[in-house]
Amino acid sequence: MAKKLEDIVSLCKRRGFIFPGSDVYGGFAGTWDFGPLGVSLKKKIMDEWWKFWVEDRDDIFGIDAAILMNPKTWVASGHTKTFADPLVECGACHGRFRADKIADGITESVTTEEFHALNVKCPTCGKTEWGPIRKFNMMFETHVGAVLPEDVNGDENARALAEKSIAYLRPETAQGIFTNYKNVVDTSYPDMPFGLAQQGKAFRNEISPRDFVLRDRECSQMEIEYFIHPDTWEEQFNKLLKENHYFLENVMGLKAENIHDLEVPEEDRAFYSKRTIDLMFDYPNGEEELMGLAYRTNYDLSNIARESGKSMDYRDKNTGETYIPHVIEPSIGVERLILAVLSTAYTEEEKDGKTRVLLKLPENLAPYRFCVSPLLKNKPELVEKAHEVYNLLRKKYGNVTWDDSGNIGKRYMKQDEIGTPKCVVVDFDTLEDNTVTVRDRDTTEQVRVKIEEL
Repeated sequence: MAKKLEDIVSLCKRRGFIFPGSDVYGGFAGTWDFGPLGVSLKKKIMDEWWKFWVEDRDDIFGIDAAILMNPKTWVASGHTKTFADPLVECGACHGRFRADKIADGITESVTTEEFHALNVKCPTCGKTEWGPIRKFNMMFETHVGAVLPEDVNGDENARALAEKSIAYLRPETAQGIFTNYKNVVDTSYPDMPFGLAQQGKAFRNEISPRDFVLRDRECSQMEIEYFIHPDTWEEQFNKLLKENHYFLENVMGLKAENIHDLEVPEEDRAFYSKRTIDLMFDYPNGEEELMGLAYRTNYDLSNIARESGKSMDYRDKNTGETYIPHVIEPSIGVERLILAVLSTAYTEEEKDGKTRVLLKLPENLAPYRFCVSPLLKNKPELVEKAHEVYNLLRKKYGNVTWDDSGNIGKRYMKQDEIGTPKCVVVDFDTLEDNTVTVRDRDTTEQVRVKIEEL
């Protein structure tokens, strides 16, 4: 049975993975809240990424930069001028849309004339009364300090103070890495090549958030800036591409046939990139970007040197050569990866005229590794023994859950839907021989296992 995005969205809300943001008040477009199971899945994914790229390597180090940064950051990076999407407004209903997302075969660089020639119908009212394409900067603006724009009232001094108070919620975590490059070099002096990794929130004022958590206004990112000698960029680029494929396929459990490398043409690349490959994924709603690998040259560090007046040079320990490093950036959105993992795991099976829904999550990502249950919750001796097994497994593995609600069949169905690999059931035989029934999520096979062998 083909997977549908709405089925995954329904499962996420029904079982406590992901809820619409501010749901009790009717929601807030482009925001999502993570429930108990969603938080666990998200944390496991982020921990696996950190372990793979930082803890298991000698050449990549972690940092955690502030979300609010000096506004000069975004001037130097080019975001204040160029971080924009093509916005178009319907003259009939005044709905605003991202032009390249409501028409086929066009890119972010589409012109007004090109868009109008397509006679695209408004997704809301069906009319074709479009205005001109306008560039819409996606950074969220805020004010730092006690001065607010409404305090101005024609006062030039107040206006100047208000303008100085403007700051932005970071649209990417990368700039926090670049602004700390010199701090790390001065304090740790790592060998070249080396990388700095960061996980954290990023904010983008998307024109039209859509497709569940694929395109939202608040997201978590995992990014690495890998600093290299400029002569080695192609070798390092290809190496990082292979390593990212390995991580996605072997650690996250994604299928290789669902991941596709898209060489981004020059006109569609970010303003800082000399080469970009987008790793696309076959989501239920079609092929969408999962992550990007960009060769940013020395664009960012050179701009920081110019704007700050501080040297960004790196002096090679062995040769004495001095240069501004070039950078390769693997960047992935956590929510996009979560949806890719859920899309891969979501399975519907037909058996005896009934549909069984299950999440075939890899064991390293499943919110719970075991679910422990007494066969009957009204038998104190079974409940006591089941608690003994539960405490034993929880001490050993940590991520273990307890379930004694409903009959055993309903418990299995629930655990299948939340992706628990094994269900452990304590029954009357357990009291006699200290064995339990262990049921496998994927095969539904049941075996008897001694408690000490779990």
